[in-house]
Amino acid sequence: MSFFRRFFPKRSGSDDLLRNSDFRRYWAASVFNGFGGYITGLAFPLCAVLLLHASPAEMGILSALTTIPAAILALPSGVILDRNRKLPILLGSKIIQAVSIASIPVAYWMGLLTIDWMYATALVTGACNILGGGAEQVFLTNLIGRARLTDAQSKFAATDSASRLLAPGIAGLLIQWLTAPYAMVVNAATFLASITLLRKIAASDPKPPPSDQHPLRDIGDGCRFIWRHALLRALAFGSAGWHFVFFGYAALSVLYATRELGMSPGELGAAHVVGGIGVLVSSMLLKSLIARHGPGGTMAIGAGLCTLAFTVMPLIPAGLFGNSAGTTAAASAVSLVLDCGVMLFLMPYTTLRQKVTPDAYLGRMISTMRFLSSATAPLGALTAGYLAEHFTVRTSMGCMAAGGVILTIALATSSTVRTVPQNLSA
Repeated sequence: MSFFRRFFPKRSGSDDLLRNSDFRRYWAASVFNGFGGYITGLAFPLCAVLLLHASPAEMGILSALTTIPAAILALPSGVILDRNRKLPILLGSKIIQAVSIASIPVAYWMGLLTIDWMYATALVTGACNILGGGAEQVFLTNLIGRARLTDAQSKFAATDSASRLLAPGIAGLLIQWLTAPYAMVVNAATFLASITLLRKIAASDPKPPPSDQHPLRDIGDGCRFIWRHALLRALAFGSAGWHFVFFGYAALSVLYATRELGMSPGELGAAHVVGGIGVLVSSMLLKSLIARHGPGGTMAIGAGLCTLAFTVMPLIPAGLFGNSAGTTAAASAVSLVLDCGVMLFLMPYTTLRQKVTPDAYLGRMISTMRFLSSATAPLGALTAGYLAEHFTVRTSMGCMAAGGVILTIALATSSTVRTVPQNLSA
């Protein structure tokens, strides 16, 4: 008896997705990825802040380097995805990511870990996220079909919330016990578990028909398709703004929590654990919000919650209510709101763009949208680092909050995004 039938015996019998063994393997692989990713999400910046004493500008550069590959590789990766099988690309990217993450504790043990090493790792993992992440989305769409994407996203959000609840707390304990670099060994191990599961998927992953068209023309066709599609064009602008403010905030959040608020790795992990509740809440609210406000309205709600978190976080004082527990509680509440907002923004966005795109353009659409939106992420991170270096960290985070306000208003007033019907399809 499978894992899912043991824990969801009634539902798995009537749920098409849970009856699909290949989807269950894909889902389990995503659980491992999410769990390990949350550990590294805390351990990676702490390596720079606590061990290498990175400055605000260096933290901005480090965050930017994880997204710069989007500006370089996103467009050609779309052509690669539309011309090749997706699963080998997905597996290859995860193998490279596992090796690059594992290199950090090895370098630390050998006394070779520097900020430049961290920069290189950020570049490699960012490049793998672009190619492998695109392959992941196309492969899932081909595996289950467009009609079931929203249901799949809700399931991913539910298990992601469990990872979000457990992983940061475990990460905090591992970091205090073993130090941050060695905690990243767990992430490397989860990549290996994910690779093992994905290799067992039996679904057909045919190679697309060969194309005699020049790759640059394919890239141009993908860009023109998005520009001429009113909804995709609006989503690209909205996502670009969101990536700018989110990565600007994220570049400074760990540095702010540890240096300005004096939070320990354990306290920071506890705050992230509470954030997992926000992911769970988003999975519970997603379908009802889409039914009531549509996918576009749900995106605006998600952006508004993110903006609320961006605004409140820099207002938290160190030693709130006279002790560190008050500060940790406030940071935890912000983390909960932020994580809920992130999921409510990204899940409808991801589903919408895949529903309206024909198979022939799916790889190029995902990669081009990543280029158009994620290219702003390094700009946001570098801008936040520059402002923090020349003014204060709180001032820089406040500027990101102001950007979030503008974005939320733009999404809420955009007729193209706000009036998208729930049952929109390609």
